[in-house]
Amino acid sequence: MSNDYSLAELCICAAAEAFRGEGERLATSIGLVPRLAAGLAKLTFEPGLMMTDGEAYLVSEPVPVGPRGEYKPKIEGLMTYERVFDIIYKGRRQAMVTPVQVDRYGQMNISALGGTYEAPKTALLGVRGYPGNTISNANSMFLPSHDKRTFVEGEVDMVGGIGYNPARWPNGEQPKYLDLRLIVTNLAVMDFGGADHAIRVVSLHPGVTFDEVQDNTGFALQKAEDLGETPAPTDAQLALLAERLDPHNLRAGVFKDNPPGRRAA
Repeated sequence: MSNDYSLAELCICAAAEAFRGEGERLATSIGLVPRLAAGLAKLTFEPGLMMTDGEAYLVSEPVPVGPRGEYKPKIEGLMTYERVFDIIYKGRRQAMVTPVQVDRYGQMNISALGGTYEAPKTALLGVRGYPGNTISNANSMFLPSHDKRTFVEGEVDMVGGIGYNPARWPNGEQPKYLDLRLIVTNLAVMDFGGADHAIRVVSLHPGVTFDEVQDNTGFALQKAEDLGETPAPTDAQLALLAERLDPHNLRAGVFKDNPPGRRAA
């Protein structure tokens, strides 16, 4: 086990755990860290994981990020929109996304900030695929900045992804496939394993305290009984990231100045 790893590498390896036990399920990973996390899972403990990595095909191995050079994707079969929606309908997909805001219910926002929905202070991307994702499939999240602007005190400014808030459920009934799983941030790993699906801290990144995580969150967090330190990446995982998944080290740009994964005392 190496102590020479970055915060980005720690987050990637922690996020890969979201896909453990998925088997033959389509991974939809939006953003660099989620994509590398899904690829790492496929190359290590979940070889049956299905992915496209930006292609219109299923690929048998993760496609490296950045310039490909002579690399050609290992194509297994065509992945049309029809096949994607068939997988979604069957609940055989997990998405890992990076919303702008998350609230105590796990509701997500990438649409608008401040003001009203008709006249927001800041207009963003719109809800995109978040509504369909959250009522149809498992979802996990990567949030690079753990602070109260991201983990907000009340509801998110615009509910684009549904969460565990009965007031927002159609007819008050929980959607059948609502399944929020893991949240990985620059401070900790959390899940929805608390009482009534409350967000719970399950591990702290090296050098981070629970109080620090709570102070940077706009709502009360629960603490796992076996709360411990986020496991360090293994040498094998670091080698896969460097040699096969991210040979151009794009992960070094995830956090400013590429800080180490083990914070100095």
